[in-house]
Amino acid sequence: MSLMEYIKAGGIIMEVLIAMNTIGIALMITKWIQYLLYSRKKRVHADMIASEFSSIASGDKKAVLLIVKELLQSKLRKLEKGMPTIKIIATTATLFGLLGTVVGVLMAFEAIGKVGMGDPSVFASGISMALVTTVGGLIVAIIHTIGYNYLIAYLDDIESQLEEELLIRFYGDKR
Repeated sequence: MSLMEYIKAGGIIMEVLIAMNTIGIALMITKWIQYLLYSRKKRVHADMIASEFSSIASGDKKAVLLIVKELLQSKLRKLEKGMPTIKIIATTATLFGLLGTVVGVLMAFEAIGKVGMGDPSVFASGISMALVTTVGGLIVAIIHTIGYNYLIAYLDDIESQLEEELLIRFYGDKR
C-alpha cells in the first residue's frame, strides 16, 4: 500500500492530521530559527536590558533583581508566541487519531450489519481507516510532543543564560 492509499484510507480525519502536522512542523522550524537567532544575540539583548536599568543598579539589589527578571520575562514572552499551538497539536492529534479509530470501527460494524460476515472485504475499509488514523494521530502527537519539549528546554536555556549575563553585569558574579 502506498502512502497516498494510506492517506485515502484515513479519510477526512487523516487530512486534518496532515494539515495539523504541516502547520506544527512549520511553526517548530520557525521557533527553532527564532530561538537560535535570539540566542546568538544574547549579549545585545542583555545590553538592552542592562541599559534600561543601569540608573537604578546601585539601589537595593533585591529590587533591581526582581525588576530585571520581570523585564527579562516580558522580553521572552514574545518568543513564547506560537508555542501553545504546538502543544495543542501535540495533545489533540491523539484525540483525532482516536476519533478516526471510532469512526472506522463504526463503519466496519455498519458494513457487517448491512451485508453480514460473509465477505471480509466489506468491513475492511472501516478497519483500515481505524488503524491508519490511529497511527497518523500517534505520529503527529509524538513529533509535536518531542518538538514542544525541546523548544521549551531551549527557551529555558536562553532565559538562564540571559539571567546569568545580567547578574554578572549588575553584581559582577552569579548571585
